[in-house]
Amino acid sequence: MEHGILLSGGSDVDFMIHGVFQYSFFGHQVWITTSHVCILIVMLILVIFAIVANRCMAKASEVPGSFQNVLELIVEMLDNMVSGSMGQAASRYSNYIGTIFIFILFSNISGLLGLRPPTADYGVTLPLALMTFTLIHYNKWKYQKPVTIWKDLCSPLPPWLPIWLPINVVSACAVPVSLSLRLFANVLSGTAMMALIYGLLGWIATAWPAALHVYFDLFSGAIQTYVFCMLTMTYISNEIGDGTRR
Repeated sequence: MEHGILLSGGSDVDFMIHGVFQYSFFGHQVWITTSHVCILIVMLILVIFAIVANRCMAKASEVPGSFQNVLELIVEMLDNMVSGSMGQAASRYSNYIGTIFIFILFSNISGLLGLRPPTADYGVTLPLALMTFTLIHYNKWKYQKPVTIWKDLCSPLPPWLPIWLPINVVSACAVPVSLSLRLFANVLSGTAMMALIYGLLGWIATAWPAALHVYFDLFSGAIQTYVFCMLTMTYISNEIGDGTRR
């Protein structure tokens, strides 16, 4: 393995995606990259945490211990966030929002473990945005009549004058692009900054970059996670409306 997975000190530190190893798949050479390995590590940690949490809650007591308190606090905070934004539809999407929230948050802060954050790869943020995009239009066609959809596409002009139709179609298709690029660019910028600090300053970058990690990994990572999930809930809620099927 020519390039490491970790962002640790040294002159060879960079923030690029590198191939770890390759294999042949139906005659094509496919690379396993640092992003794949980091995603696998993040997923393994989350799966282990989920198993431990499940066993803990299976033996939950009326007087909760420290770990049970933490689990209940996480679930309560996520439920309150979803219900506050989605209202009656919260019960149907709390699991989805909670899942992507935890995955994105842990991916963003994985730089604290020395990993290259998976969300600093556009190949990770784009599929997340496409899942949201699919849910948006699924709910649009589920809860809105075709006539209403056509009127929205022709807005602000009357439906018999669809001059704004191409612009509104482009605007709708831009949603996954804006969602994915916002998350990707913010995480990548922090990763690049920290890699440059460690790579250029060498031994001088000792201890004090921890303060920068607090901002780039913890603060910025949490903010971007919250923004992605809030926009997801807002877009879906707008399409659901009052929850009456067409």
